[in-house]
Amino acid sequence: MSKENEASPDPLTASIVLGLAVGVFGISFGVLAVASGLSVAQAVAMSLLVFTGASQFAAVGVIESGGSTGAALGSALLLAARNGAYGLALSPTLTGRLPFRLLASHLVIDESTAMSTAQVDLASRRRGFWAAGISVFVFWNLGTLVGALGGDAIGDPERFGLDAAFPAGFVALVVPHLESIDGRLAALMGTVIALVLVPVAPAGVPVLAAAAAVLIGLRNPPSSAGSSVATEVAT
Repeated sequence: MSKENEASPDPLTASIVLGLAVGVFGISFGVLAVASGLSVAQAVAMSLLVFTGASQFAAVGVIESGGSTGAALGSALLLAARNGAYGLALSPTLTGRLPFRLLASHLVIDESTAMSTAQVDLASRRRGFWAAGISVFVFWNLGTLVGALGGDAIGDPERFGLDAAFPAGFVALVVPHLESIDGRLAALMGTVIALVLVPVAPAGVPVLAAAAAVLIGLRNPPSSAGSSVATEVAT
């Protein structure tokens, strides 16, 4: 197989694999969202309307630890800020009328950006974006629904070790971005900020402050890192 083919995974196949993998985290999110005090309807609505895994895990984590709604919202917004940088990077690919671009903006996430930037031509980049965005959206929301319904029945997630999904989810989201210098710097700064503030700050504030480190990554959207992630999924 040539290098060009290796760098251009089949968007549909790779997107289905991505969607299934993300759906597992969706189940964990649904369970933990309900355990933190959200209703099934609220958990499902969050996934439908917010549709940013890191932001949702952060918000629910703050709520679960006793933090305020403001701290939860602030953490979620800071972590979602990177999607704005992704949108700028994808703007040459996602052209068209305003309604079309508004719909596309809701699907601008790590996975759709990675799948799009892994392709070698404009048509393939568009297919990659829509295939990954729709696949992840469907499986994330199905996973959330299954997890929320299951969590409602399970009760305490600690009995099954599901409380570990919060740190595991963040580790899974961070690892692909460690390929870049900005990603490693943001991860290091976020870790240091959280460790310093946890003993002295109110619940939720360490997460909010640590999330500010994500702004470092806005200087250079991780197109190269994203491409490698999408390629690995397809192989």
